[in-house]
Amino acid sequence: MPHAHLIERTLVLVKPDGVKRSLSGEILSRFEKAGLKVVGMKMVWVDKGHVSKHYPDSRTELLTAMGEKSLKTYEKYGLDPIEILGTKEPAEIGKMINEWNRNFLSSGPVVAIVLEGIHAIDNVRMITGNTLQTFADPGSIRGDFAIDSPALANQQKRAVHNLVHASGNLAEAAYEIDLWFTPKELHDYKRSDEDVMFGS
Repeated sequence: MPHAHLIERTLVLVKPDGVKRSLSGEILSRFEKAGLKVVGMKMVWVDKGHVSKHYPDSRTELLTAMGEKSLKTYEKYGLDPIEILGTKEPAEIGKMINEWNRNFLSSGPVVAIVLEGIHAIDNVRMITGNTLQTFADPGSIRGDFAIDSPALANQQKRAVHNLVHASGNLAEAAYEIDLWFTPKELHDYKRSDEDVMFGS
């Protein structure tokens, strides 16, 4: 069996677009087939208050990075951020995107999943694919099923519809799992194929 420190838990959310497109089962099966274990799962429709804890405005570094990513997209497609958004300040654009994300995540039911496995955080993000589906590899969830444009989303002042959220690191995963699940909703058990996957 793998050493305990190699085993991680991470949060995945099938966003309202994934649920409405009936892709929840397909998305879940991608993770399970890769050897990740479902230790918690539920469908919820959360309010804006809950989502504001998931996407807080206090993450200034992340918001600035989101704004900078958007500015690069604008430059690539010859768009004027001031004309469309009224600013070219990365942090301000990041705050707008954060608000659009909150609106979107609270707009419909979400399937929340806690996955466990070796290097679960990195493996889940690899299976999920790049946040911007234009750059997501074929074979990844976003590469296969998402085609929305960040430039179009910004013009329409809405979140990019990219099907899935996946925790970015250990600290984020711990915070997000605690936000979405109680300890009683998380379960320990052994998959029938663990000895085959991880045995010596």
